[in-house]
Amino acid sequence: MIKFRNVRWKNFLSTGDTFLEVQLDRSPSTLIVGQNGSGKSTLLDALSFGLFGKAHRDINKLQMVNTINGKGTVVEVEFDIGPHSFKVVRGIKPNKFEIWQNDNMINQASMARDYQKFLEQNILKLNHKSFHQIVVLGSSSFIPFMQLPAYIRREVIEDLLDIQVFSKMNQILKERNGKLKEEINDTNYRLELMKEKVTLQRKYIRDITEINDGQIKEKRKEIDNLNKEIDTLQSQCKEATDYIEKVQDELQSNLKKQHDKKQALLQYQAQFQQQIRTVVKDAKFYEDNDSCPTCSQDISESVRSGKLKTAQDKAAELHKAMDDVSTESTSVEQDIQRLNEISEEVRKRTSLVSSNNTSISRMQGQIRNIENDISSLNGKGGDLGKANSELSTLVEERDGVSEQKLHLIDERTYNDAAAEMLKDTGIKTKIIKEYLPVMNKLVNNYLQVLDFFVSFHLDENFNEVIKSRHRDSFNYASFSEGEKQRIDLALLFTWRQIARMKNSTSTNLLVLDETFDSSLDHDGVDNLMKILGTLEDDSNVFVISHKGDLLDGKFRSKIEFAKEHNFSKMVA
Repeated sequence: MIKFRNVRWKNFLSTGDTFLEVQLDRSPSTLIVGQNGSGKSTLLDALSFGLFGKAHRDINKLQMVNTINGKGTVVEVEFDIGPHSFKVVRGIKPNKFEIWQNDNMINQASMARDYQKFLEQNILKLNHKSFHQIVVLGSSSFIPFMQLPAYIRREVIEDLLDIQVFSKMNQILKERNGKLKEEINDTNYRLELMKEKVTLQRKYIRDITEINDGQIKEKRKEIDNLNKEIDTLQSQCKEATDYIEKVQDELQSNLKKQHDKKQALLQYQAQFQQQIRTVVKDAKFYEDNDSCPTCSQDISESVRSGKLKTAQDKAAELHKAMDDVSTESTSVEQDIQRLNEISEEVRKRTSLVSSNNTSISRMQGQIRNIENDISSLNGKGGDLGKANSELSTLVEERDGVSEQKLHLIDERTYNDAAAEMLKDTGIKTKIIKEYLPVMNKLVNNYLQVLDFFVSFHLDENFNEVIKSRHRDSFNYASFSEGEKQRIDLALLFTWRQIARMKNSTSTNLLVLDETFDSSLDHDGVDNLMKILGTLEDDSNVFVISHKGDLLDGKFRSKIEFAKEHNFSKMVA
């Protein structure tokens, strides 16, 4: 419940530079009187401007500034909600807008519009139109409930029933659906883009595969050629190795034997030559000497002939042996030459094997490199592997975007279901239907108290059906001004009662501006006073009237406004 405590203002309309203050909870009923133009209705304009930034009457912002002082307009409204006390301060020239809670100013939003929205939605929980349906009934620019368009009637009722939260939720849901629609469109675009990327990547992989297949075919052909060369070289190596193994042992053994034999023949030849020299020396001795040079004995001819014959035979024998040795040496030399030729062939073939093995190792290295190239072309490290890896990544991203799209579509489905419930025809209509019988009953009760015996009915679209006389159907415009005012009063008290029942926009304050001065007859005034007498003890009613003589004594307190030197002031 909002309990208004006081309102004060200065340099506002006809008020001067000194604050005028009205204690709003001073008395259960207060009569405000004064001459026309004395500033009686300024109370309503000050309340409306302080709370909502606009006057009760059709006055623009600059017109609210006192024309004589021309600046320093300030309005302050103080009220309590539960355990918290609030004060709203609003000014013009300079502009000022502050909201204080428990003597601490609430942080101001960057935009005054947002600050005002916070005041209406989070603190007051009623807007300008709702305020003038449950707090104020005026005769100036006030628009009665029945003269409001249907959608504004609905807003007022939603405020009273405290179900405007569904409208806020619906608005938030619309904004969320708008963003969701953008996200879905963006997701669809991303999904199509990902599909196109996957298609292009697969085409790229097919192209790479064709190129790789051609390269792999050429490389395998190169490997086959190298293997053929290796087979040829290995065949040569085997042939050479077989030959070497075949002659190697016999070659070394025979070559050693022949060299040993040659050495022995050379020794024999040297011995034979020495013997020949000895024989020649002896023969020459007997040829040249007739006597012994040592003993001087004569050498007989027969001895000398015998010795020469023996020397000649020995020489012939030695020459024959030398010829045999020479013949044998020639044979040995031929064998050695033949064995050396075989040894040279072994060396050549050994060199061939070594060279072939080197070539085979080189070719096998080439084959390994080519096989690595083939593996790279087929494996992860090559272009095809990288392309397949990129394809896997793209497919995962596409599936992720597709899953995100499904999630967004599910969310939109849930939101659509929630939107159906939050529409005017959804939850709010069900709640309003529950309260409509109570509202209609209260309106008809108040109409009876006001001696206006009609059957008043509001439907769920807040269109009225009024039956009177012989149960003929009428609408609000069919009645006289006095009858309309009775309907307006009945609705005002009904809305206050509903607000109190809901504890939504319930308030202690009720202001009736010239209600008693307009179309109510004497009975109507008495009946209205009866209704005011039934209001709760914590209600504070202010009645503004310029016919104070007729209402004197009917209220517990009285405030009189008057003009002095063109400035409004409170007399009592």
